[in-house]
Amino acid sequence: MQADDSSTKLDDSLAKLPGYRTAFANWDRRASVRSSPRRTLSDDTGDLFPADLVPVAKHALVAGIRPELFRRLLTQQLYRYLHFTSKLEFMVVNYVVLGISQGSIRVPIPDQMRFDALKIYCDEAYHGYFSVDLMRQVQERTGIAPRIDDEPYFLRRLAALKEKHDPAKAGFIDLLFTIVSETLITASLTEISKSREVSGAVVDTLHDHALDEGRHHAYFASYLTFLWASLDRTERTFSARLFPELIDVFLRPDVPSIGAELGGYGLKPDEVSQVLAETFSERTQADYNRATASKLLGYLQEIEAFDEPGARDEAQHRGLLRG
Repeated sequence: MQADDSSTKLDDSLAKLPGYRTAFANWDRRASVRSSPRRTLSDDTGDLFPADLVPVAKHALVAGIRPELFRRLLTQQLYRYLHFTSKLEFMVVNYVVLGISQGSIRVPIPDQMRFDALKIYCDEAYHGYFSVDLMRQVQERTGIAPRIDDEPYFLRRLAALKEKHDPAKAGFIDLLFTIVSETLITASLTEISKSREVSGAVVDTLHDHALDEGRHHAYFASYLTFLWASLDRTERTFSARLFPELIDVFLRPDVPSIGAELGGYGLKPDEVSQVLAETFSERTQADYNRATASKLLGYLQEIEAFDEPGARDEAQHRGLLRG
């Protein structure tokens, strides 16, 4: 990060920040990497993902497919979710938290916050590991091969976004994206981990993940305030305008991939088009993004990010803020 031209202004901004309160005081006893056993699938796995959390599963044309195909659809959704998680943790988040912990990301933060970033690094490596582990177990148990691209949709979109900007900003964009992902992921994890309809190993794995991510959410909500205080005016405007797009990058599903999958379950091309159009309208996506990002949007309001030139217009255009 570049400091403000006036070091006095920066010092004053940092001095006004609330003190950092660690959420990791009991990490050595409570973190899943320290306390949870390996989660293993039983012989009777049951469904592998909650049907009510798979948008296309609610459509009549999909709900009416043969039971074995419907179960395959839920299994593919689990694969998609676990693959997303592993790539997010390994390819983005851990690069960022390592930079925070080692000081290569030059945001003035308390020493305890820097040390806590190492704990997040350990957590995220374990989350990526147990996601891959569970995927392997599911494939062995079910015989269903994953239908997923090696590079998830969000990573392709993040790379395309970075290509639109100065290459020197790539690391900064990854930092902003990590703040987005770490303050949004807890909402979806909590929904899934409360399900009573799916395999215990799946619920237990995602419950472990949700507990850890609750601490990560608190960390990055606090980190955002330290980051914002360290930015100059140009960096603040750039960040504030970019946050709405980064929220969409994280949350938007890979509709073309889902469409190709539905075609494999016997739906005709016009039926696939109908399901996608009626399930993933822009209004539906905007409503989902706004609801899922509500806490992050609140944090951005608190630091007055949407007062930056063009930022409120961008958030309203994407349906994140009411006009």
